[in-house]
Amino acid sequence: MEAATFPLLFAAVIGFTHAFEADHLVAVSSIVTKRDKIILAIKDGIFWGLGHTSTIFLIGLLMIIGKVTFFNGYFGYFEAVVGLMLILLGIHRLYQYFRSDKSYRQLADPEDKHHLAYGVGLVHGLAGSGAMILLVMTEIQGSFNSLLYLLIFGLGSVVGMLVAAGIFSLPFSKKITNNAHLQVGLVLLSSLLCMGYGAFVLIENLS
Repeated sequence: MEAATFPLLFAAVIGFTHAFEADHLVAVSSIVTKRDKIILAIKDGIFWGLGHTSTIFLIGLLMIIGKVTFFNGYFGYFEAVVGLMLILLGIHRLYQYFRSDKSYRQLADPEDKHHLAYGVGLVHGLAGSGAMILLVMTEIQGSFNSLLYLLIFGLGSVVGMLVAAGIFSLPFSKKITNNAHLQVGLVLLSSLLCMGYGAFVLIENLS
C-alpha cells in the first residue's frame, strides 16, 4: 500500500467523529425534537450528512480540480453564517412548537420532509470545508485520492450524524416516553442551546 493512500483508511473514522462537534450536535438536537419516531430522526441525520458532504465535495472539486483559491479568505465568514443559521434554527423551532395547537405539539407532522436537515448540513459543510480541504491538499497525493478522501470522510459523517440524531430523538419517541413536560423542557433546552452557541460562533468569527 502506498504511503500516500494510507490516510484514506482513516477518512471514515475522522468523518464519523467530525459529526459529533458541538455546532453539529446543537443543530441536530434542535431538528430532531420535532420527531416522535426514531426512524424519522435517523433520516434527518442521514440528510444532514448528505448535505454536509455535498458542500465539502463541491468546494473540494473547485479547489482541487479547478484550482479555485478565492474561497481561502471567506472561510471565517462561512463560520459566521453557521452561527447565524444556528440562531435562526433555534428561533424557528420555538416558533414552530408554540405557534400551534396541542395536537401539533405531540411533535411532528408525519408528512414532514427532511429538507431542513439537508439545508442545515449544506451550511455546516461550508464552515467545515476550509480546514478539511486544505488538510487533504497537503496530506494526500493526487486529485483522485483527495476527492476520494472527501467522499469517504462524508460517508463517515453521515453515519456519525445518523447515530447522533437517533440518540437525541430517544426522549421524543412515543415508544419510550409520553412525558409531555420532559419533551417541552427538552425542546426549550435544545432551542436555547442552539441559539446560544450560534451567538457565540457568530461573535467569535466577526469580532
